[in-house]
Amino acid sequence: MGNTTLTDMTLLPGVEPMAEVAASSSPGQETKVKKTTMKSLYLKFFETAPDGKSRICRLCRKSYFMTTATGNLGKHLNNRHPGYHQLPEGISFTAQSTIQASMFARNKKPHVPVRARAQAQPQVQAQSQVQVQAQAQAKVHAQPKTKPTMDIDHVNWLLLRWLISSSLPPSIMEDNTLIDSCKYLSTSVRLWPKEKVQEIILEVFRSMKEDVKASLQCINSRLSVTLDFWTSCEQIVYISVKCHWIDENWISQKVLLDVCRVPYPCTGSEILQVLMNVLLAFNIDSKILACTHNNSEHAINACHELRQELESRTLPFCYIPCAARTLKVIIEDGLENVRPILSKIREFILETNSNQEMMEDFKHWAEVYQEGSWKLPFDYSSNWNGDYSMLDVVKKAPNAMDNTIKKVEEIFGPRNWVLSTAEKSVIDSLHSYLEPFYKTTTNLCNCKLPTVGLIFFFMDHVFELINVCHDSSHQEWLKNIASDMSKAAQSFTSQAYNMYTFTAAILDPRIKGELIPETLNSARNLEDARNNFVRDYSSTFQVVGNGHITQDTTEDAGAFSFAEEIVRKRRRVSMSNAADELSQYLAEPPAPISTDALEWWRGHSSRYPRLSLMARDFLAIQGTSLDPEELFTSKGDNIQKQQYCLPLSSMQATMCIKSWMQSGYQFNFQSTTIDFERLVESATAPDDIDGSLHN
Repeated sequence: MGNTTLTDMTLLPGVEPMAEVAASSSPGQETKVKKTTMKSLYLKFFETAPDGKSRICRLCRKSYFMTTATGNLGKHLNNRHPGYHQLPEGISFTAQSTIQASMFARNKKPHVPVRARAQAQPQVQAQSQVQVQAQAQAKVHAQPKTKPTMDIDHVNWLLLRWLISSSLPPSIMEDNTLIDSCKYLSTSVRLWPKEKVQEIILEVFRSMKEDVKASLQCINSRLSVTLDFWTSCEQIVYISVKCHWIDENWISQKVLLDVCRVPYPCTGSEILQVLMNVLLAFNIDSKILACTHNNSEHAINACHELRQELESRTLPFCYIPCAARTLKVIIEDGLENVRPILSKIREFILETNSNQEMMEDFKHWAEVYQEGSWKLPFDYSSNWNGDYSMLDVVKKAPNAMDNTIKKVEEIFGPRNWVLSTAEKSVIDSLHSYLEPFYKTTTNLCNCKLPTVGLIFFFMDHVFELINVCHDSSHQEWLKNIASDMSKAAQSFTSQAYNMYTFTAAILDPRIKGELIPETLNSARNLEDARNNFVRDYSSTFQVVGNGHITQDTTEDAGAFSFAEEIVRKRRRVSMSNAADELSQYLAEPPAPISTDALEWWRGHSSRYPRLSLMARDFLAIQGTSLDPEELFTSKGDNIQKQQYCLPLSSMQATMCIKSWMQSGYQFNFQSTTIDFERLVESATAPDDIDGSLHN
């Protein structure tokens, strides 16, 4: 991009002359002085060089390009000449500037006579200051406005990054408020029209998509995909397809493949067609081992048809429901009967958050009744964390809540916030029942790598709680809640428990066979997993299409038959060793639950060389179709707003580019990488950097 900085390109051309002084003016003419800005206070300490191409500091004779921004000139004065604005005499003046300054002085204060420099010091200072201002204004006015010489418009590129990172449509670039704000900074800035922005975004999308595709071809292990769906404000259904794998350094990786519109009527057939197009576009259809969907009927049908397609090509494949969405449905069943009570609590929470006096009262009464220390404002979001926070207030600080409401009612009249004794009893029982659910979701959200085995471990604990409540609770309403929850739990286990998820669970060194759910831990699943391991991972001669390197054989028929005989002998020994490898792994006790599963395999891959290949494939299977935080915390609220508001013309490119940049891919436009950090540095760099300094 050359040596010119962003400040050189955009700020200086926007400097407006602050006073106009005619060269032919005489001392008798009156000229009005326009209001000076902060820029002129810097310029008065610089004079134009004889060549007309640079400015020279009057205090140290340092020279700068004429295109140097006034802000950088100010940095020079602050760094090199601290206290420069308090200098009594200032700088030398030419005779012409003295005459021009005296004109401004008479016009500004006609009742004060112009006196010689030998008179009182305060008058000299006032006169000198006006003289410097007039001289600076005249020089700035005489300079022709330069136009940016850059091929790349820094401001527009930075605004483009802002649009993408904030998931905003290109039409924002034509917003009058944004245009006026940029003009305020510099009148030379011209924002791109929305048509050009849209064109550039699409070009960047195509370039970065090729980079993602190229990176996926370098992966030598199996991949897993996750599906998510949403409906925009235009009532268009979208599907996002993400790819997950574990690299050779045992680091979990993921990348968004695409965001696509699902054609009407958005059934399983349409979803399958879109999904297959994405897999084929990235050339990974033969590497997919598993797909985690969003539990919808149409998604299940699409995954079922995909499995039939891949199995016809002798490729292993499984699909499982999202555990996080199942857990959300279970929790919503538990909250269904107390929604009216939660609405009353939410009203109190909202009012408290908006009133500083109420927050102070709540803290005071909580301290008086020893009901704990509370972080305010309260969480009032509509997700599970917000709902549980409201249950927490009633359960742990009922007196503080009642006394705060009482004071409000004394001032403003009755409020429908007070809970009856029966309502408090219901909240108390439900809070105790749902507390393990809250701990489970919190652990899922904070877990670095929520493997299938770990997720099944937590889900099995939740299912046990549901069954215990259903069988032993003496409260009929709570038993009914547990009954509804149980249906969702049974639906999940029937879909999620299979040989593939069993294999993924036992290959988690924290789970193995001891902590696996009882209904999943069957002898048949173990035998199937063992056979799969011996068949696909027992030797270095891998089956074509399994994601690993294949053995190249180009010998003639006779030599090939002889070689095959040797291979069969060696493979029998290799299979025996492989079986011992799996048996030895399962015979050892599980690692502590706090262990990082991938770190464990990094340290033990040399001990289990074949089994580690299988672990890389199966540990990449996802137990949830999206980040649990997006379902249970306020993080999902912002994502949903962005997904809802983007128009069809921007949805795919904007969402993909944003995700790819977050994954570490370079922002490419027509084979050129746009380095935004350098652009920002060029705008904020000190005066000694990047060509803005002229020696």
